[in-house]
Amino acid sequence: MEIFFTILLLTLMVSLSGVITRILPFQIPLPLMQIFLGALLAWPHFGLHINFNPELFLVLFIPPLLFSDGWKTPIKEFLKNSKEIISLAFILVVITVMGIGYLIYWMIPNITLVSALSLAAVLSPTDAVALSGIVNEERIPKKIIDILQGEALMNDASGLVFLKLAIAGAMGTMKFNISSIFLEFLKISIGGLLTGIIVTWGYSKSLRIITRWSGDDSATQTILLLLLPFAAYLIAEHIGVSGILAAVSSGMTIGQSNIIRNAPLSMRLRGNSIWTMLEFIFNGMVFIMLGLQLPDIISSSIIKAELDPTINIWKLFTDVIIIYIALMTLRFSWLWLMKKISLKFMKKRSMLFGEYTTKEILIASFAGIRGAITLAGVLSIPMFLKHNPFPSRYQLVFIATGVILLSLIIGIIFLPLLLKGIIISDRYFYQKEEIMAKAIAAEAAIESLYKTEERLANNSKENIDTQILNEIISLVICNLRRRIDRYNNLENTLSIENLERRIRLNALHAERSEYYHLRAQQKISNETLIKLLRDLDFLEALLVENNN
Repeated sequence: MEIFFTILLLTLMVSLSGVITRILPFQIPLPLMQIFLGALLAWPHFGLHINFNPELFLVLFIPPLLFSDGWKTPIKEFLKNSKEIISLAFILVVITVMGIGYLIYWMIPNITLVSALSLAAVLSPTDAVALSGIVNEERIPKKIIDILQGEALMNDASGLVFLKLAIAGAMGTMKFNISSIFLEFLKISIGGLLTGIIVTWGYSKSLRIITRWSGDDSATQTILLLLLPFAAYLIAEHIGVSGILAAVSSGMTIGQSNIIRNAPLSMRLRGNSIWTMLEFIFNGMVFIMLGLQLPDIISSSIIKAELDPTINIWKLFTDVIIIYIALMTLRFSWLWLMKKISLKFMKKRSMLFGEYTTKEILIASFAGIRGAITLAGVLSIPMFLKHNPFPSRYQLVFIATGVILLSLIIGIIFLPLLLKGIIISDRYFYQKEEIMAKAIAAEAAIESLYKTEERLANNSKENIDTQILNEIISLVICNLRRRIDRYNNLENTLSIENLERRIRLNALHAERSEYYHLRAQQKISNETLIKLLRDLDFLEALLVENNN
């Protein structure tokens, strides 16, 4: 009963966090509000304490979130930006682990090299979810946000892989040298990617069989889709490869395959709405869980620092600031170096970094916010190492938590200032691209309709009145012609479409009110009302989505 009550309370807090941020007279990013609510729940007055199990956290929250991000990532754009993503998600992670690791080892006298490298490994991943909570992704130029999202997808895995390798080296389960680490990293990474692809392929085969047996059973098919990221993650972890990369590759595979496109309409509609809801809940719970851990992390760190005469609690706060500055300096320097290399040595196939201005490099640097993976990673560091307490573990947890909060606060302050005055032309580009695609699709549809008209007219078995057929075909073609005319008259199209959308929405609201009125007068049944309202909801959702 206690677990059930806790889940309900956390879900309620996630819902309320969105409401509170909207009604406050000043703007607070959603992740920060959720962290605050979590810390408030864990305050002694309320006393909600949850034993944080990092392995359970990783299994429960991370696979579906990364799967969803991978699903929404266009594979062509991802491959197009592969050089930039690899340079940040893998090469920069290696440099961060080694550079920041040795800095921590040099800076904190009583910390071991293994502890320093472990801390640097969990600090290397960035969090795109926290970034989107601070600033709307539409405010960031496309050439920056595409790379940041691809980086966040991949560096979660690379950071945690290096954490595992550091701990394994300390425990003596593997040789701690460069060649063995590199080979192990390749095995874990490539194995994880292949596992996600294979599991998704198996899912597609089983879905076809289930669809053939059960017909349009969208509930069963949707549940199987929800289980897919967990299956990919658990299978990959069981065979000793990266479960995080398996979840990412599974999402990217299903997004680019024909699995969902060929699925029944009811499954697609239900699946999209459920995934949207789960994303919101899981993202919120991640930051509320972070807030729930804050009081315990701070209090235990202070107590242990007081018991250890070699540790000064104010020194820990100073270490947090220095390490964060070092992370940002290293990230900015790496982006600036990539820009110079691209301009000087890669003129034919230059990277996007070559187009970045100094301001855009600063935006990409401060956008490297740390979040849920960093917290889960540092808390997954074992309590004991060869039957002895893991050296300086409480310091690692305190510093990692401090860097997460500091990166959020600094991002809140500086990112809006850096983005001020930047004109984003991507939105208009997408609208123009959408209208162009609709016009081309309309031409293909018109050509298909002429062939259909000819086939039906020559088919004696159909027994269709030619005049009625011509009227229906003409009506459909007339609607399709409007799409083509919109593209040919693009300058006035957007304003006309906005006006038409407002009028259609007004008509839909009037229809909905009349349906309720008819039900109140008992002229239609409740079953008829539900069906009619569902159709109107689909139409309204389409109009609202096109307006976003």
